[in-house]
Amino acid sequence: MAVGHEPRIVGFLCNWCSYAGADVAGTSRITYPPNIRIIRVPCSGRVDPLLIVKSFQMGADGVLVAGCHPGDCHYSEGNYHARRRLAVLRPFLEYLGIERERLRVEWVSASEGRRFSQVVSSFTEQLRKLEPRKGAEVEVSS
Repeated sequence: MAVGHEPRIVGFLCNWCSYAGADVAGTSRITYPPNIRIIRVPCSGRVDPLLIVKSFQMGADGVLVAGCHPGDCHYSEGNYHARRRLAVLRPFLEYLGIERERLRVEWVSASEGRRFSQVVSSFTEQLRKLEPRKGAEVEVSS
């Protein structure tokens, strides 16, 4: 573990639930680590696995994909697609030398600001226990 290292997290949050949950955390003044950089996406099912690989390539220590709870997706089955797609991505990430603990998938609804805070806090702590990543390790041609 590197002393003083703060992990960099890229968060892909669905517009309808998880992003709204992050907004509730903010407006309710529920604190969470500032390590996450949020990217709002229409649905967790729209997160292309190559965006996740690119995030790691550009130096992210961890990637969080957060969406609506299964059965509550505003696009019917988007979160089911995300879950399947990311399950297939995990072995590929391990092949690239990226530990499975660096990718996290969570379901956070619009009213769960406190849960969003807990997810970001626990993910940050989990990443602090790992060695920092070097962004140039993963070579992917676009």
